[in-house]
Amino acid sequence: MSAVRVLIADDHPLFRDGMHGLLDSVEGTEVVGEASDGEEAVRLAGELSPDVILMDLNMPGKNGIEATREILQDDPDMGILVVTMLEDDDSVFAAMRAGALGYLLKGAQQDEVLRAIRAVANGEAIFGPGIARRVMGLFSAPTPRAPQAFPELTEREEEILALIASGHDNAEIADRLFLSLKTVQNHVSNIFRKLRVADRVQAALRAREAGLGG
Repeated sequence: MSAVRVLIADDHPLFRDGMHGLLDSVEGTEVVGEASDGEEAVRLAGELSPDVILMDLNMPGKNGIEATREILQDDPDMGILVVTMLEDDDSVFAAMRAGALGYLLKGAQQDEVLRAIRAVANGEAIFGPGIARRVMGLFSAPTPRAPQAFPELTEREEEILALIASGHDNAEIADRLFLSLKTVQNHVSNIFRKLRVADRVQAALRAREAGLGG
């Protein structure tokens, strides 16, 4: 099995030296280059085609998020493992959106770093324990409801307004929503009153301006 080829991108020489020494001391990894900023990381990624890039986020000039995004635009299969001091939600999720496969905090145990490098080289997503809990919390959180186009209307009234804008008459709306014709007529009257419109045409125009009934 060939060694995992690693590019280290970090603006701190001591960190680069320490990581280089660690990867040189174990079998299965090979450091092919070092970058001290985002611009250099992008350039070396193109020149060296590493399997995994260890990417710091807070670097001068082009930061790690921008570098990650640019590198993956050129080579979507390249594995990027963020190794940083930043543990705030914005940084974590920005890295994920940019396409990073892994996220570790500096100070992670050596075994954890090596395991993460191998996982990312295999195309697997991996996060440090604290980061993983935060990511799971994001995906398990309830999705907030999208704001209504017309807050003054109930959900049912807005649903009926969208159908009016699509050209349905009251009888068709009643059949579609399994409501009585009288109930639909009452809803339509309430919609006209709340939107201060005189008829279906004006109501439909208001709805289409808000993106309903398209």
